[in-house]
Amino acid sequence: MCKSPNAKHNGVGVFYAYWHWVNMGRHFAIVAIVTGLFAGYLSIKPPRLPAQMNDKQTWQTEATRRLEGIYKHNEFRPEELELTWLPDSTGYFVRQRDPETNKESVWRYDVATGERSEFDEPKDHGKLRSPDGKQHLERKGKGIFVRDVATGSRTELVKSPSGRAIAYENIRWSPDGRFVSFAQIDRTDVRQRNVLVPTDPSYPETAKHRFARVGEKLERRRVGIVDLETKQTRWLELNMPKEGFYLGQVDWAAGDSNELLVETLSRFRDKRDFWMATVEGKLTRISGEVNEAWAVGAHRINSGAKWIRDGEAFIYISEKEGWRQAYVCSRDGKDETKLTPGKYDMIDRAFVDEEGGWYYFYASPDNATQKYLHRVPLDGSGTLERISPADQPGTHDYDASPNSKWAIHTYSTVNRPPVVDLVELPSHKPVRVIDDNKKMRAKADQLIKVPTEFVQIDIGDGVVMDASITKPQDFDASKKYPVFVYVYGEPFLQTVLDRWGAAQVDFHRVVADTGYVVVSIDNRGTACPKGAAWRRSVFGSLGPLSTEDQAAALEKLGEMKSYVDLSRVGIWGWSGGGSNTLNSMFRKPDVYHVGIAVVPKPQPWLYNAWFQEIYMRTREVNAEGYKKSAPIHFAEGLKGKLLMITGSGETNTHIQIIEGLVDRLIELGKPFDYMVYPNRNHGLREGKGSVVHVRMLVLRYLIENLPRGPK
Repeated sequence: MCKSPNAKHNGVGVFYAYWHWVNMGRHFAIVAIVTGLFAGYLSIKPPRLPAQMNDKQTWQTEATRRLEGIYKHNEFRPEELELTWLPDSTGYFVRQRDPETNKESVWRYDVATGERSEFDEPKDHGKLRSPDGKQHLERKGKGIFVRDVATGSRTELVKSPSGRAIAYENIRWSPDGRFVSFAQIDRTDVRQRNVLVPTDPSYPETAKHRFARVGEKLERRRVGIVDLETKQTRWLELNMPKEGFYLGQVDWAAGDSNELLVETLSRFRDKRDFWMATVEGKLTRISGEVNEAWAVGAHRINSGAKWIRDGEAFIYISEKEGWRQAYVCSRDGKDETKLTPGKYDMIDRAFVDEEGGWYYFYASPDNATQKYLHRVPLDGSGTLERISPADQPGTHDYDASPNSKWAIHTYSTVNRPPVVDLVELPSHKPVRVIDDNKKMRAKADQLIKVPTEFVQIDIGDGVVMDASITKPQDFDASKKYPVFVYVYGEPFLQTVLDRWGAAQVDFHRVVADTGYVVVSIDNRGTACPKGAAWRRSVFGSLGPLSTEDQAAALEKLGEMKSYVDLSRVGIWGWSGGGSNTLNSMFRKPDVYHVGIAVVPKPQPWLYNAWFQEIYMRTREVNAEGYKKSAPIHFAEGLKGKLLMITGSGETNTHIQIIEGLVDRLIELGKPFDYMVYPNRNHGLREGKGSVVHVRMLVLRYLIENLPRGPK
């Protein structure tokens, strides 16, 4: 961390001034003595903190222990269940590792009786098998090969041109095994940027990463169909606009070896089309949509299609009528029926029960923080039915059997670890518990003395935002606590979620127990199931509206909760949340007193085209939007304490995006702190101890710059 505004990072090392911490330790010792004398003089009791977090040495030891438990030992992360249903739905097989021998075994479980038996998993499970199982598709080097299972011999189907940066995606067998379809991605014309490689410290090497910046050349894409008999490839004559485009789903029409479904997305994702392509290369547009903002967002929930009725129709998702809803479209595109009428959003797809005539999906019409399984008839009659139990508020996920009669059901809340059980559908009758996470639940009961709560904040004009509040274990509602806000605020994510492990909540419980109330708020523009207008309200400029919403909600929260001390407010966020942290510190300097921005993008025009252009287009067509959104343009407003954290190995919000702001703050003479983790990427996970160290840095900076504890 660099305290001096006159220092400049060279892009490799870590600016971390050890003397700063030593001197700060001495500084706090002096402050503690003076404060103690002054408090005694006025007969004022010092702030009461949790006993285990009271003094510096103790809170650092305790916080480190807890964070290592969270991130190193995964004490609060449920074990992932590698479960696969058998095609006939009579059971499922699970890959499990014996904790004593560390030996991995595969077991088959009978769905009706629960009986367990050893299972010989097919060796080709998960591979690109031919319909008859005699051949496998493989990507090897820069080509696509077919391998004969019996002989092991390989035949090259598609060979990449030399000197080109080629990759392949969406490789699919036709149902009869006569053809293979694929998407070719040519990155040759995408500019490369150098990243230092940690070899010889004095003479480091560099690696080149292709990075399509806002407004620059994208990867070129095309779709091919190769004939297995002739080994000849036919390229579809898709309309490839000069500015570039993206591909969504590329797959064979259900039960048909003569037609391929291809989904294309415009560069700005404001237009998408579904095409049917014959093996001879003929293209027919069957459906599509245009939206003045975006048709498909970065999370791509709306993308893709699901074939039904033996290929006579497909289901797709759209927000064209103001809500995320499902539609059935005929194969020729002439007939369309809405499956999910009503003013509510689908959260995501689930599965289709064609035999029973039902479409299953996730939604939560009355609470945007939760998630439940629902279904509607496939005939479009529109009767909405909730499947998840009414007495289990929170988040539900389902892995349904192929016949839709059974499901592995996972249920959790932000305060209760998940329970995994087998249920019958649609009755939701419990069959047996698969994993109750008993040990984790016991730890949660011991740790979570004051549950995280959810509130709704009404700032007027019909804007109601969801917020979560995490308090210390020894919370005293009669006192006032400093507030630490966790923000994301952009269209990719939602932070206020009623599910286990949501949005850094494990870390936030550690922060809270040092003497803070941790708050997260989902402003307009976040990915909440509150309608398309909510999500698209930030179109054209990410930053201004989220900053206003966050500040207004915080002020309102202070009125709603007497324990909220608005004279002591910190804010932090990661990636887009880092950008919102900067905007908050620069644009609302009297509201926020300490900010910690992790891998932010203060110059959004230097960010990647794939994400930023969806929501803001390019500077050529939206110069004013970029001007208003960029934190760097408002740096002169900084008053409080600011720490920026990044990694020198960033390939997403690369370090130069941040260093432009570093230079600007230096030019303005603004004091700030800056930490660079060597060779770490966007998640700052590389290297032993990194995950814990980053969070200890956030916590330490907060405590040293924002007085903690109740008053």
